[in-house]
Amino acid sequence: MNKLPYIYFRNLRMKAYQVTINFDWNDEFAALIPAHRTYINMLINKNIIDQYVVSMESQRVWVTLNAETKSEVEKILKKSPLHKYWTYEIDELFVVDGQLYRLPAVTPN
Repeated sequence: MNKLPYIYFRNLRMKAYQVTINFDWNDEFAALIPAHRTYINMLINKNIIDQYVVSMESQRVWVTLNAETKSEVEKILKKSPLHKYWTYEIDELFVVDGQLYRLPAVTPN
């Protein structure tokens, strides 16, 4: 019988969402990045954002965050100074798995 790998299922009280953001780079956008980064850092420090990834090649951002509802995610996104420059999709996640969610390998002494 095959054993299934360990998979991290999210806390049932708090859901995880993947937000895919598209943006167009311009000077106004660039001027708001420091304030936006301050906001993103605060959300990371509060464990609201798990991952924040930006591709300049595709001008796309991927954010994995924790919230109770999609409308709460919308409220979080709208507080960013860059919000008016974005188009985005929000998807609720069922399974989140990866190296960061695994226990470290045990090495016997």
